[in-house]
Amino acid sequence: MTMDCILDLRHKLCGQYSRDLGSFAQYQANQLKSKPDQLFDTDGQTKPAVGFWAYWEQCIRLRDIIFHKIGEDWVFLALLGIIMALMSFTMDYVIEKCQEAKIWLFEELSFSLALQFVAWVTYSLMFILFATGFTHLVSPQAIGSGIPEMKTILRGVVLKEYLTFRTLVAKIVGLCSSLGSTLPLGKEGPFVHIASIVATLLGKLVGSFRGIYENESRRSEMLAAACAVGVACTFAAPIGGVLFSIEVTATFFAVRNYWRGFFSAVCGALIFRLLAFWFKDEETITALFKTTLRTEVPFDALELIIFAGIGVACGLGGSLFILLHRKIILFTRRHKRMSAFLQKNRFIYPGIIAILISTLTFPPGLGQYFAGQLTARRAINELFSNITWTTGQADDLEEEAILRHWNPPATNIYVTLLLYVIMTFWMGALSNTLPIPAGVFVPVFCCGAAFGRLVGESMSTWFPEGIRSGDVVRKIVPGGYAVVGAAALSGSVTRTISTSVIVFELTGQISHVLPAVVAVLIANAVAHFLQPSFYDSIIRLKRLPYLPDLINTKQDAWTVFVEDIMIKDISYITFVSTYYDLQELLTNSSFKSYPLVDTPESMILLGSIQRFELERLLWLHLSSNQTLLNDRKPSSHTLSPPPSPGRFRKTSSPSIVRKNSSPKLPQPIPRFVVTKVDETGTEFDGNLDEQDTIPAEPERKEMKQKLHHSLLNLKDDTDYHYDTLQLPLRSILKKTNSESPFLSRRASTGDLRMDGDLFYRDLAAKQRKESIVEDVPFVFKKTSMPESLSKLFKVVCI
Repeated sequence: MTMDCILDLRHKLCGQYSRDLGSFAQYQANQLKSKPDQLFDTDGQTKPAVGFWAYWEQCIRLRDIIFHKIGEDWVFLALLGIIMALMSFTMDYVIEKCQEAKIWLFEELSFSLALQFVAWVTYSLMFILFATGFTHLVSPQAIGSGIPEMKTILRGVVLKEYLTFRTLVAKIVGLCSSLGSTLPLGKEGPFVHIASIVATLLGKLVGSFRGIYENESRRSEMLAAACAVGVACTFAAPIGGVLFSIEVTATFFAVRNYWRGFFSAVCGALIFRLLAFWFKDEETITALFKTTLRTEVPFDALELIIFAGIGVACGLGGSLFILLHRKIILFTRRHKRMSAFLQKNRFIYPGIIAILISTLTFPPGLGQYFAGQLTARRAINELFSNITWTTGQADDLEEEAILRHWNPPATNIYVTLLLYVIMTFWMGALSNTLPIPAGVFVPVFCCGAAFGRLVGESMSTWFPEGIRSGDVVRKIVPGGYAVVGAAALSGSVTRTISTSVIVFELTGQISHVLPAVVAVLIANAVAHFLQPSFYDSIIRLKRLPYLPDLINTKQDAWTVFVEDIMIKDISYITFVSTYYDLQELLTNSSFKSYPLVDTPESMILLGSIQRFELERLLWLHLSSNQTLLNDRKPSSHTLSPPPSPGRFRKTSSPSIVRKNSSPKLPQPIPRFVVTKVDETGTEFDGNLDEQDTIPAEPERKEMKQKLHHSLLNLKDDTDYHYDTLQLPLRSILKKTNSESPFLSRRASTGDLRMDGDLFYRDLAAKQRKESIVEDVPFVFKKTSMPESLSKLFKVVCI
């Protein structure tokens, strides 16, 4: 090749195309500049926006500058804290007004005791029934605390519909309604769930934070911070909220997430207390339950023994509370008839519990003996008061009201406190089994405070002059015992140490920091040996896919190998397994899934198959009237269908045995045959022989309930043949609304699979064991929302 050819080729490859592209780009630029109504004006600059769009562009530019200088994480966390503070303050206001309305209604009907009782009971009943119906109608996932589900989600498990807008609405409305009923329920757990939902929706809906939502690791970090914000905005306790979220929701906590949770919790707690100051609820920014306990030498060293005893008692009490809650739920599960009845009539159980608790707390009745008219917040304020009730001396009207509540004429302080502890204890456990949004922290907090107050008042009676230590005599402070008891019992139930820190932030004093920490540690140690935490107990009851904590290693743990604890004789499926093998596998085992291996010799794991899929596979292949040849040797018995679908058991005789007069092997019947259906629902089977037909089946609904398989019909000495009863399939030729029992005997593959899917969906729903606290959908017909709400209000009114 000559030099001229090379230059010519180079010119064609490089020079010519470069000049063409350059000229084309220049031509396009000139065309854009020549059009005045395009994006560019004569100077080549974009047209400035006017009016609203000008302000919008400035806001976008300011947002970009803030995100660039500060970072989207800081903005996201601050915005999350502010939103949750606004929501918490608004919900507290609504709940407080609902509770005050109940007291106002009771006082206005003072002229009639009967009307007072009816109003007291009906008020709580209406709120509980509304919370039950609204929660089931909008989102059943809003039932319960929410912390067990958040623990599961933060472990990496995806729980559908738990972090959606529908769940947020159901949680907020249901929580306000349930707490407004004045039943012994808490706010902390549900509000942690609410904060997690808000964090998820912020990352999903706001375009600037979408990167947080799409990144799985960052999303988990923000959810952990949201849990801290939920606790901080409930009690205005940022430090305790962060520690509580770490202890409750996380098994392995990344230190890099600590500043996120702390920053967001501080923002939320600060705005929450500022709102109370701005709306004149507080004179200044103070603690939520401000106390005036003695700060100079608040306790004697000898009192630490009593505080340790409170820790032991609270550890036992916390374990008993968890056990009682679990026994109530298991009691309803074991009685299948009662459980089925309560699931069909969902308003009966909440209504009975609401009527029972409201009747017992009726102030002129039994409620006068354990301060039944007090709300949880007011009871905590009075239990933390810095006066000694046993002296009976009040310096002002507020102290006089406290003594009137806890020292009624017909009894004394000790009986009142003891009854309050007992009644709040079992009513709190019972109320947390209701299918409504509810927490457990506040009831056990009140119960522990009352128990500590009981011990403190007893100590002040036994030592009226105080405890002498050398030449110094220090009087007993019963309010300090109440603070220690509240921290110890709530810590033993939730299995956290941070409750001691939450108590300090709630009261605004750290004078009893050492007794509280000692009591909480002892209570946790005692409860740890007896019961799991309240949230872990709910996880086990709901059977959530949650990995438990690692067991404590022992000195000889290094000598234990995996083969010592593994299951060696397992059931598995291979590529050469027959339908008979699958049937035997399902008959002799009850596992939910089975491993799939290559061959029995190699045992190479290829995957797993759910039991549901195997049952569906057998049902599809054994329901087509097709002869299936099997390699198994014949036996003298046949397998008959089980009494309920979804299981396979051996019996002595088949349900249908078909006689075969021909000695030769039968030809396989076509699997799907389209048949003609007339107006009356009768069918024509084409070329089928008379001996191969099956008698007409009963009605469709009865067949759905009594559906079963006929298996393994013996036709000769060498082969097994499978046949089944006729299935109620729909015709693919004609649509009809009639409920005729003579529908088409065969249909298309899609029709068969569709019926199979519907059947097994119903079967799975019937076989699922659910309790009253699990997320069971509230079933309504396909009607509009106004019609559904009208039905709900009619039921509530009745």
